Amino acid sequence: MNISKKGLGKGLSALLGEVNIKQEKNDLDQKEKKQLFAQIGDLNRNRYQPRINFDEEKIKELSDSIKKNGLIQPIAVRKDKIDKNKYEIVAGERRWLAAQKAGLHEVPIVILDLSDSQTLEVAIVENIQRQDLNVIEEAKGYQRLAKEFGYDQEKIAQFMSKSRSHISNTMRLLTLPSDVVTMLEEGLLTAGQARPLVGLSNASGVAEEIINKKLSARDVENLTKKSKKPFKLFKQVDADVENIKNQLEDVLGLKVNILNKKNNSGKIVIEYKSLEQFDLISKLLKQRQ
Repeated sequence: MNISKKGLGKGLSALLGEVNIKQEKNDLDQKEKKQLFAQIGDLNRNRYQPRINFDEEKIKELSDSIKKNGLIQPIAVRKDKIDKNKYEIVAGERRWLAAQKAGLHEVPIVILDLSDSQTLEVAIVENIQRQDLNVIEEAKGYQRLAKEFGYDQEKIAQFMSKSRSHISNTMRLLTLPSDVVTMLEEGLLTAGQARPLVGLSNASGVAEEIINKKLSARDVENLTKKSKKPFKLFKQVDADVENIKNQLEDVLGLKVNILNKKNNSGKIVIEYKSLEQFDLISKLLKQRQ
């Protein structure tokens, strides 16, 4: 069974609508089969759930609504592969938590026939559609698709209806130091502020400066641009310079490199391979004092 990769454009309901629904094997007539229920304790959390933190205030608001109106939208589940007598939640974990808080004993369910990778896909889609994932949770979800199920960034991008650059830039945030990742998880930094920090040796210090000074994403780009700009040297093709280089090598008996920038400033680099060679260079330089 395959799920057509139509992305987020058509919505989660369209995605789930393309999955074969498994009806319980019993003697219920067709009318009774239209709605299935399960004991709330027979549902287990989704082990592929990308969201780490649930907003308790929103859970309470949803719980109050359920108390008043009931749980209208069913929870999408699949047979639990580990606990054979229970179901694993595919989509709707927040509704399940709120239903417990509301004191419900059973909840409406729809049973889906999904593989592990499809379960993760649906969980990510549901959360991203509802904008419940922070950027690190989103990145970790993509990372799981890549590491556990062999998805490349192009496949992830197609399924999520995102650009490949978005997927790449989001996943690269996971390479930041752990304290910066925590700042992102806690909402102290935005993805736009954090992206320019990728690859910086002092990313943690810059992140603290961003927070303290309340710098915008554009400010951060300008701040880090110089730090990331490679130091480029341009070798000038000059017979006189090459001649001097050769003379220095003859005198010192060591390898010499003369590097010139465009403005004719540059460096003379003398290579040494032992303490004795270093002492020789030092003595020769001191003779000119």
